[in-house]
Amino acid sequence: MASRVFVTGMGVISAIGDSLAANRKALVRKESGIGYSGPANSRYVGVIPFGSVTFSNAELMEHTGIYDAGVSRTTLLAAHAFRQAIQDAGLLLSEATSGGAASGCTTLLTATDTALIGATTVGGMCLTDELYRDTNGGAQGSGYLASYDGASVQQYLQNRYGLSGLVTTINTACSSSANAIQYGGRLIRNGLVRRAIVGGVDSLAKYTINGFNALQILAPAACKPFDEHRQGLNLGEGAGFLVLEREEDLAGKKVYAELRGSCNVNDAYHASSLSPDGEGPFLAMQGALRSAGLDASAIGYINAHGTGTENNDASESQAMIRIFGTPPAFASTKSSTGHTLGASGAIEAIYSILDLFYQEAYPSVNFSTPIPETGLRPLTEFKPMKLEHVLSNSFGFGGNCTSLVFSVAPARLAKVI
Repeated sequence: MASRVFVTGMGVISAIGDSLAANRKALVRKESGIGYSGPANSRYVGVIPFGSVTFSNAELMEHTGIYDAGVSRTTLLAAHAFRQAIQDAGLLLSEATSGGAASGCTTLLTATDTALIGATTVGGMCLTDELYRDTNGGAQGSGYLASYDGASVQQYLQNRYGLSGLVTTINTACSSSANAIQYGGRLIRNGLVRRAIVGGVDSLAKYTINGFNALQILAPAACKPFDEHRQGLNLGEGAGFLVLEREEDLAGKKVYAELRGSCNVNDAYHASSLSPDGEGPFLAMQGALRSAGLDASAIGYINAHGTGTENNDASESQAMIRIFGTPPAFASTKSSTGHTLGASGAIEAIYSILDLFYQEAYPSVNFSTPIPETGLRPLTEFKPMKLEHVLSNSFGFGGNCTSLVFSVAPARLAKVI
């Protein structure tokens, strides 16, 4: 029989905080981290709003104890959230602050049946300017070269913590870390590993900003997901990691929630747009519910993908109506953090799990007027709610759509009913 999968540790850093507690506090207070600071090498800083993490690279180095030459901001953000997650799950007791593998790693962390499934879309490409400068300056190699590719983040974490199990990187655009979570869960259910550290990271980079600006989907002000007057998305940065473990190994551990179901589909409609009728989002949500063995009526809250673009919000709205008729309470927390791209699926999965763990629902900000064609209104105020199952949506370029279902852990269920 396939093992059930539970979340035993989480770590997060975003524009609204550098820990689980800080992020939850900001969400409860309906705070937004979107402002006009961003990468110093971008011409759009001060012109277009972003969801920037408030720490500089130097401050991230101090927090993580990582001072290696050429390390990317992407890796620093990942290391911050990764360390929180493994400490939260009891897989790390202490850590070295300079060079080499971390001390205090438990044998569970370094065991061959512990997997690391990470996700990113930018990886070390935030170092493009530095690498270009070195290359054209006649440097004999560059300290930035080893950090440049997408897999460099997971490779760094693998080396730092002495991981010996399966390590891989997923890039399916904005659904990347949701797919990392799904893949980690599948590895456990199929008996291939006993635990998986899953998540994603992306940093703000000139490369990414210029690309999204070319698509003309960056909002000139704070984004308004699901609003008739939405003008586009705000790019953000951050990292989120979760520790997944099989039910058989939970004795004596804190358990946040169960990863009940998941589904990844591709509607193959367009390179950067979802189908107008929401076929991809519809199939992803339908498949996740089927995987979880739940009817649509069981879902009490949806953390929507909700980027604030004209196409995405209309498509997701249509899909939710097709699935639920009248959708349950839903919101887009991207209105607080910005769109963190490859990190968004993990960060928003963490928010969904916090919804369950604390029995509360986090709202959208900036919403005022519903889209006329659907009339849907996201939750706009923080609300304590009795929740048993929540749905987290992540939809990416190329039509790659993933939905995750999280359920209250059995030990907490008696408190909910």
